[in-house]
Amino acid sequence: MSTINNEEIQKFSKLADEWWDVNGKFKPLHMFNPTRIDYILEECSKHFNFNRDQKFPLKGLKILDIGCGGGLISEPMCRLGATVTGIDASEKNISVAKIHAEKNGLEIDYLNKSPEQMTEDLKFDIILNLEVVEHVEDLDLYLKSCSNLLMSKGLIFTATINRTLTSYIKAIIGAEYILRWLPIGTHDWNKFLKPEELEVKFSKLKLHYKDSKGLVFNPFLKKWKKSKDMNVNYIMVFTKN
Repeated sequence: MSTINNEEIQKFSKLADEWWDVNGKFKPLHMFNPTRIDYILEECSKHFNFNRDQKFPLKGLKILDIGCGGGLISEPMCRLGATVTGIDASEKNISVAKIHAEKNGLEIDYLNKSPEQMTEDLKFDIILNLEVVEHVEDLDLYLKSCSNLLMSKGLIFTATINRTLTSYIKAIIGAEYILRWLPIGTHDWNKFLKPEELEVKFSKLKLHYKDSKGLVFNPFLKKWKKSKDMNVNYIMVFTKN
């Protein structure tokens, strides 16, 4: 059994050279990053009881970034002091990530693997599933594999897109066909998850809900912000007790 969707991997592998082009195909993720990082730090500082304003707030914490792509989240997490492992099913993505990290003097353990291929005696304080679950082949196996890699009392962050009429208009028609932020066909609306569906799946794995936020784009400021509106993009946090 595998969580790898070969069609999805080929799709992102073709774009791998553009990961670090802030005006390229991954521009939406570059724009996303400040808000995602802020939320991760906010929730981690509350849960692990540290001062997020210190120089290396994540020092001493082990992070697994699943579907790491070219390292857009792995690198800032490393700069914040975490010990980071990034995994991706695309060999080309991992190659790009390794080269970029080396150029920037960052020690990140990048592996060409999916979560079910990781040895379960490896455990992480924080697992990041950011814009990944809508692209996997076997969602239940994927979430179970993630849970197996999470330490007791650890946190798992999942960011994805809600399955609503609004998300179809904005994330598919708007982002792919009109604004051309993403290549046409990047997303399949039928694979989007409602927050309550995600919560049910995690609860079956004995993971407990902690918090959730919507992520909304302000077209005037050209920035993303946290919101109560979870109709399109959202992020959720769960813990293993």
